[in-house]
Amino acid sequence: QVQLLESGGGLVQAGGSLRLSCAASGRTSSTYNMGWFRQAPGEEREFVAVISLSDGVTYYADSVKGRFTISRDNAKNTVYLQMNSLKPEDTAVYYCAARQGSRSVRREEYAYWGQGTQVTVSS
Repeated sequence: QVQLLESGGGLVQAGGSLRLSCAASGRTSSTYNMGWFRQAPGEEREFVAVISLSDGVTYYADSVKGRFTISRDNAKNTVYLQMNSLKPEDTAVYYCAARQGSRSVRREEYAYWGQGTQVTVSS
């Protein structure tokens, strides 16, 4: 089992920045890939970014490319999502997720999820 705990959400003005953290515990290893997803009210949960814990390779959704950066600190079992130039449309609950195997943008392929952290961007 893997437990994930997100933190760092909050209220920020458009153009501002936030950094989300996802602390992992339990049976994590370098074979895992860690993803960030988000879900706005009335919308489906969508992919944001993913990182391989083994080699640090990343992949982003087009909507956040160039503004968000995913990174990891394997010593701390923590993954981060640095969010810059935030827009009101980035408002959502952000979830951290983990899976073994290859990187994936599909939420149904992730076995472990955190409880989510709210990000609200005001205009």
